[in-house]
Amino acid sequence: MCFTNEHIPQYRLIMEAKLMSQLFSSCFSTNSSGTLVDHFVKWNASNMTCIILNVDGSCLGTPCRAGFGGVLRNSNGAWISGFSGFIAGSTDILYAELLAIYHGLSLAKDLGHDHVACYSDSLNSLSLIQNSTPRFHIYAVLIQNIKDLLLDLGTVTLIHSLREGNSCADFMAKLGASSDVEVLVHSSPPPGLRDLLSADSRGVFFLRA
Repeated sequence: MCFTNEHIPQYRLIMEAKLMSQLFSSCFSTNSSGTLVDHFVKWNASNMTCIILNVDGSCLGTPCRAGFGGVLRNSNGAWISGFSGFIAGSTDILYAELLAIYHGLSLAKDLGHDHVACYSDSLNSLSLIQNSTPRFHIYAVLIQNIKDLLLDLGTVTLIHSLREGNSCADFMAKLGASSDVEVLVHSSPPPGLRDLLSADSRGVFFLRA
């Protein structure tokens, strides 16, 4: 926060600290002998058999540009659709992550999919959606819109993904941040993404950094 001079509410700071503590605990757990355990991560780590939606937000460069993006695939990793977008006037990563979830679920709904597993690497976003939203939260309207989409879609499972299992969505989010388009739907994979898609579909494991 110091580096961006961003002022945030106290409750959000507390939530961020708790979520980061939980993430560190899960990433650096030890076995019974006290030896650090390597964590290997892959796409669709929960082995869901429905439509898989990966979403992410991104803030890049100086001056900072924010964007979001995501990918819809079947459970075998075959491309269905993707999206990316640029956020004008905001450099808040939480807003970018929430927008990614909103636009990803909206795309799934528009394409007629009612059974979706949504992976996001933002614990904060998932917590805000799955729990009661503070009444005066700055993004209360957007969070409620997401909750309304969840009801409209039918069966949606929200899952936390480690960054290494969310590489295609990260690619799309950075693509959005580097563009000037508010929202762009991609009917086919953009250049540079095919190798990442192939690795995911083959079930390649990546070592958690």
